[in-house]
Amino acid sequence: MNICVVGTGYVGLVTGAVFADLGNEVLCVDNQPDKIAALQAGRMPIYEPGLEEMVARNVADGRLRFTTDLAAAVKRSHIVFITVATPAGSDGQTDLTAVEQVARGIGQAMERHTVIVNKSTVPVGTGEFVRDVIERHQAKPVPFDVVSNPEFLREGSAIEDTLRPDRIVIGAANQQVAMTLLELYAPLERPMIITDVPSAEMIKYASNAFLAAKISFVNAIANICEQAGADVGQVTKGMGLDARIGPAFLQAGLGFGGSCFPKDTESLVHTAAVLGYDFRLLKAVVVVNRERVALFVGTIRKTLDPLDDKILAVLGLAFKPNTDDIREAKSIEVIERLLALGARIRAYDPVAVANAKKVLPPTVIYCDSPYEAAAGADGLVLVTEWNEFKFLNLERVRGLMRRPVVFDGRNAWEPERMRRLGFEYYSIGRKPVSPA
Repeated sequence: MNICVVGTGYVGLVTGAVFADLGNEVLCVDNQPDKIAALQAGRMPIYEPGLEEMVARNVADGRLRFTTDLAAAVKRSHIVFITVATPAGSDGQTDLTAVEQVARGIGQAMERHTVIVNKSTVPVGTGEFVRDVIERHQAKPVPFDVVSNPEFLREGSAIEDTLRPDRIVIGAANQQVAMTLLELYAPLERPMIITDVPSAEMIKYASNAFLAAKISFVNAIANICEQAGADVGQVTKGMGLDARIGPAFLQAGLGFGGSCFPKDTESLVHTAAVLGYDFRLLKAVVVVNRERVALFVGTIRKTLDPLDDKILAVLGLAFKPNTDDIREAKSIEVIERLLALGARIRAYDPVAVANAKKVLPPTVIYCDSPYEAAAGADGLVLVTEWNEFKFLNLERVRGLMRRPVVFDGRNAWEPERMRRLGFEYYSIGRKPVSPA
């Protein structure tokens, strides 16, 4: 099939590369000439394991191309995927400006029946909105269908999630157009569910909101564990073995961040309010998540007070491992709060430093290794649980630090081991330990 993918962020670039790898002719479109030029030169705008190799392979085979010409791409395509950004406003309302601009361009360019697929995360009702925009801007009446096909990929494992998703959701107005998407996805041999368009749009928001609720729930439990002297790791292990609950998303830490969960929870709260429902449960999820960093930094402050001119080594800047994305990353809030208290920050991340430099204050010093960051530090703060950090030579780290105290925001290390190694150790939902 001839496919057009509009938007070359995480969703669009991975979607385009995977469809090309399945044998389709894919044209990826973006309105940023510099970004397209970089992709044409083989430079990736994001870090995602395996993506650069997949893109290079399909570009070399002629199945994947990049352009800024939306009209030309629409005219040659049977299916057009909309994968542009849908950020949240200050009130939680989803900003559909980019979706509207793409829909307008599709309407102006369309010359034959085309299937328009919303893959961006959008509130319920967006399918009708896109249909209306296209109809109002058509140069001549041309039949088309609007489909909802939400993505469920996770940054850091986006290719695996696209090739082997738990399910493929297709929201379509009729069986015939649904079959077009079924044919496209058939080579993946994964479970598919066909719904109406509004239900497909709701599935994405409901899924992300539920996972966010699990994260906030376990972090609230961690707060209680700290006060009661319980170990949240043992608690969640006992919970997760219940088949009705499961272990996924039950890791206590600094809360959820990134480009999806914060935005999607706020958007669903707003959508519910517009429809006349006060989603108090999800509001509480958001509140618990917002409290996490303040509680964590409070522990650091209490332990090292005063923080004036204290050197803190911060390990991890990306919002999660295996990505360079720092959108809604907890590192930003942690560092800004510590700087405001007078601390000096030495930071390290395997891949996210370049993006961090764009948003963090210029006083942050960036290091080439975790050991360089730890040298002379009055405390070490783990924010992102990269595997590299889990396998550090901790004896070497202790020897480099001025004061061997560790604040583990992701429970990456075992308290008893840290005690034996001579660390003063603070984690989430577990009792602090002092050196042996």
